[in-house]
Amino acid sequence: MEYRFLGNSGLKVSALSYGSWVTFHTQADVNSAYELMKTAYDFGVNFFDNAEVYANGNSEIIMGKVIKKAGWKRSDLVLSTKIFWGGKGVNDKGLSHKHILEGTHAALNRLQTEYVDLIFCHRADIHTPMEEIVRAMNILIQQGKAFYWGTSEWNAAQIAEAHTVARREHLIPPIMEQPEYNLFQREKVEKEFASLYKSFGLGLTTWSPLASGILTGKYLNGFPKDSRLNLNEYSWLRERFENSGFEERNKKVLKLNELADDLNIKLSQLSLAWCLTNPNVSTVITGASKISQIKENMNALECVPKLDERILKRIETIMQNKPEEEKDFRI
Repeated sequence: MEYRFLGNSGLKVSALSYGSWVTFHTQADVNSAYELMKTAYDFGVNFFDNAEVYANGNSEIIMGKVIKKAGWKRSDLVLSTKIFWGGKGVNDKGLSHKHILEGTHAALNRLQTEYVDLIFCHRADIHTPMEEIVRAMNILIQQGKAFYWGTSEWNAAQIAEAHTVARREHLIPPIMEQPEYNLFQREKVEKEFASLYKSFGLGLTTWSPLASGILTGKYLNGFPKDSRLNLNEYSWLRERFENSGFEERNKKVLKLNELADDLNIKLSQLSLAWCLTNPNVSTVITGASKISQIKENMNALECVPKLDERILKRIETIMQNKPEEEKDFRI
């Protein structure tokens, strides 16, 4: 396993990590979750991602039980949770001071841990003043409930505002963002955030590296019955892909698959390795419901050296979606 610094912090996270969004659902059991997490752990994964909204809190409960069953040393793990959607109560949503503190305490109880290493604001909250959000996160760190805080799916202007407030009020700023990043979703990570890496040392814990399974090739012939996009609870995700050039994407997937065959690797491994070639990516969050999938994903690390300049150019020729660089008017 390769370990990378989380942005400009002194914390190291495994280049490939494991997330529980689609794997620890409400019917998941501790034994199967244990086997999945242990497989990832044995490959060197130290970062395990979660959120209060995943499976309505059940995902955190399961992860906490797995860690207790495994008997892993807490200091060897980097655990996260994300706060925004905590329940149906009028103050159980958003990033108010009240919900940030109460939601975090509830999450810690479910995870059976005294602290999380990383805590994220799961989305931006247009109703809560930025100073209130930054102060609440600062308090969590001062209390030892979290060590670092960051954002998820915020835009560059919102992250910059949080830093401005933190500097003005002598508070701790966010050090990481969790955006979607894959061969189809590139604009935010490669262009919008470009100035943030230099100005703030922003680290990235990216999610959906396989574009919800599209970059495995399993949707080339429709939606398999046992696939995520064929489940009722993910109908919104299926509609999203069907209405966003799904057929055109599959044409590109076919060409990417041919390239992967030329390299004697899996399409999923090519896609993961491509994400890892971005030096601004601290860790790529993977999700898998089968041990075989985890093993395949983790072996993507060995594929990174195969993506030399020539191969990366072939990928760009296939994708044709590289964000335009800021124009240098001095040239």
